[in-house]
Amino acid sequence: MSSAKQHVPWWVKAAGAVAVVTALLLAALRLDLVPGFGDVFGEETHDRSGPVLLESLQDISRYDAASGNFQVVVDLEKDARLLPDALRGTRTLYVGAGTVDAYVDLGRLGAGDVTVDEERTTATLRLPRAALGTPALDPDRSYAVAKQRGLLDRLGDLFSDNPGSEQAVQRLAVRHIAQAAKESRLTARAEENTTRMLRGLLRSLGFRNVTVTYAG
Repeated sequence: MSSAKQHVPWWVKAAGAVAVVTALLLAALRLDLVPGFGDVFGEETHDRSGPVLLESLQDISRYDAASGNFQVVVDLEKDARLLPDALRGTRTLYVGAGTVDAYVDLGRLGAGDVTVDEERTTATLRLPRAALGTPALDPDRSYAVAKQRGLLDRLGDLFSDNPGSEQAVQRLAVRHIAQAAKESRLTARAEENTTRMLRGLLRSLGFRNVTVTYAG
C-alpha cells in the first residue's frame, strides 16, 4: 500500500521562507555583516516638543551664599514575601549626584533689623539664619550601575508605561543628600560668605564699622 505524500500549501512555504530570510537579515544587521544596511534601519531622533509656557513669576530676595556638591551610592532592594528573588523582587544600585544651595533670606529683614548711627559710619544688621534649598539631582552625573529584577517584574515592565523606573532610587538619593547637607557646614559657610559680602558692600559706601549677626 503506497502512502500519499502530504501536500504543503504554498502560503505556508512562503511564510516560512520569509521568516528565515528575516531572521538571517536581522542577524546580519546585528553582526554588521551587511554594509550600508545599518544606516537604513538606524534610529532618528525628532524633537516635537511644544513651546515652553511661562506659568508664573516670583521675586527672589534671598542671597545664595554657598553651594555643596554631593554624591551618594543608593542600594535599594525590594523583596516579596514567600517568593524567591529570581521570581519576584528588585535591586537597584544607583549613583546619585546633586547640589544643595544654602541661602540667607534678606526679604525677612524688618525695620529694626538694620540700624545705622547718626554719622553713618557704623551699621548693625541682624539677619535670619541661613537655610538649605531643595537638593537638585544632576542627570548628567547620576546613573544606575546595576539592576536586578525578578521574572515577574521583567514581565510587568513589558506592559508598563515607564519600564525600569528609577523614581524610587532618585527620591532616596535626594533624601540622603539632604541629610548630608544638614550635617555639613554648608549653612555656616553661607553665613560667613553673606557677612563678607555685606561688609564689603557697606564699607564701599563709607561705613567703617559693620556688625552682622544671625538670629534663629
